[in-house]
Amino acid sequence: MFDLGVVRGVFCRMFGLTACILLVAVVAGPRLACGQSVVAVIPQPREMVVEEGNFVLDRATAIVAEGEAVAEADMLAECLAPALGYRLKVVEGHEARDGAVLLLLEKEGSELGAEGYRLEVTPKRIVIRAAQPAGLFYGGQTLRQLLPPAVCESRRVEGVRWLVPCVRIADRPRLAWRGLLLDPARHFLPMDYIKKVIAVMAAHKLNSLQLHLTDDQGWRIEIKKYPKLTELGSWRSETIVERSRDNVPQFDGKRHGGYYSQADIRELVEFARRYHVNLLPEIEMPGHAGAALAAYPELGCFPDRPEPVWTRWGVNPNIFNPSDRTIAFLQDVLGEVMDLFPSKFIHIGGDEAIKDYWQKCPEVQRRIGQLGLKDEAELQSWFIRQMDRFLAEHGRRLVGWDEILQGGLAPGATVMSWHGTEGGIEAAQAGHDVVMAPTTHTYFDYCQGPREKEPKAGGGFLPLERVYGLEPIPPALSGTQRRHVLGAQGQLWGEYIPTTQQADYMLWPRAAALAEVVWSDRSPRDYAGFLRRLGVHRARLDAMSVGYRPWE
Repeated sequence: MFDLGVVRGVFCRMFGLTACILLVAVVAGPRLACGQSVVAVIPQPREMVVEEGNFVLDRATAIVAEGEAVAEADMLAECLAPALGYRLKVVEGHEARDGAVLLLLEKEGSELGAEGYRLEVTPKRIVIRAAQPAGLFYGGQTLRQLLPPAVCESRRVEGVRWLVPCVRIADRPRLAWRGLLLDPARHFLPMDYIKKVIAVMAAHKLNSLQLHLTDDQGWRIEIKKYPKLTELGSWRSETIVERSRDNVPQFDGKRHGGYYSQADIRELVEFARRYHVNLLPEIEMPGHAGAALAAYPELGCFPDRPEPVWTRWGVNPNIFNPSDRTIAFLQDVLGEVMDLFPSKFIHIGGDEAIKDYWQKCPEVQRRIGQLGLKDEAELQSWFIRQMDRFLAEHGRRLVGWDEILQGGLAPGATVMSWHGTEGGIEAAQAGHDVVMAPTTHTYFDYCQGPREKEPKAGGGFLPLERVYGLEPIPPALSGTQRRHVLGAQGQLWGEYIPTTQQADYMLWPRAAALAEVVWSDRSPRDYAGFLRRLGVHRARLDAMSVGYRPWE
């Protein structure tokens, strides 16, 4: 048996630090020497050198911090406390001391940006340095992954020696927008589950959670000025579950619904803030409006023919009439949404707006003529610009799916590109910011294996390896244009996901693969190495009670 420590020392002296890092990853990973802890961090840090020895974390360990760093020290102590069975003491200060974890903000001259960090573990102490509190938080999440996986348990774990391997890590994200989408509009999701997703996201350094709060099948957010949105729009009489051989729809006969009160939303926003996760609200318009129009049919094209909250999947042709009354209504809604969500971005949907009702509606056709527009596509663009202007006046930015490109893009709009990456490329080339969300790599409601062996799902086939193969920045973009790609996002549409257990199954481990795509450097990207680390990471997911899909 060769001495890895000696080999590593000789190799580093001969070939330098970068080669040494590769040696650690290839030869050592994940276990460096007998008795040392497994080192398998997801997402992969930008630079990591593993050295001999361990830091022992125990009751005597204190977390030292001051100023803005104290909140992150408290958060780290809170994350560790359930498994340890005790809470580490947080001590005010800024100097390293033996037997302590020091969180240090160094705002001047840091090349690590708002979310990067440096983590150094020696047998005597642990030091996490960052320019901003978010960096300290992510350094703390990496520290959790250096500890035995049982540290992720929500209850006290007996008989574990809490060893942290000695490492030097310099890390920062590749992309700023690292997101997931949950869809409580189709099947309502309880508050506790959303909180769980936020906590598990943060452990993977994902930082944006889009909540699809409205659709044809349900309205999920309390709007005080328009109470019928939740009184009527948040419930449907039943749900389609399948179709018979002769294509006749079969329904479950059960009432479905629920909504989040404004107090619920404030609670979720505060919970997410502590985990450095931005909650992005989505209020669909002008299409996917069935639940809102069931509550307020006068906002539709044919108010004399009201329709109930939709009980099917697919795309409902019922659509908002873009009248002055409707625009005022929707801007009232967005006003209350902005009061609840501090997010710089507000998502207005804009996708799959079938124009059949607009084509048949005399009032809509008169409006097209009055505005001097060419067709319904230009009318949608005009409508989106009204929302873009309204949000901009309130210091917010509009986000929409890539259909908002049709008829011309509103000046301040950010495009979420789901029809492949083409819409994102077009928007970035025109100087607009982009979030990549292509169906080919990020639709987590798609099957993960042969359809006959998987739970019922929408769409196509999306295995783990394909998610890991996503490249969010297309080569077609120039250097300047590439800066408009904010990041990427995974979508969990809820039509065929009636339980939180199935939501976990569809999200993980694919969301872990996406986390590495958006955080870690593009090169080297090593799927086999990711799978090896994921093998260790499995125990962490188990400890966090994540009901992931098993992988080979």
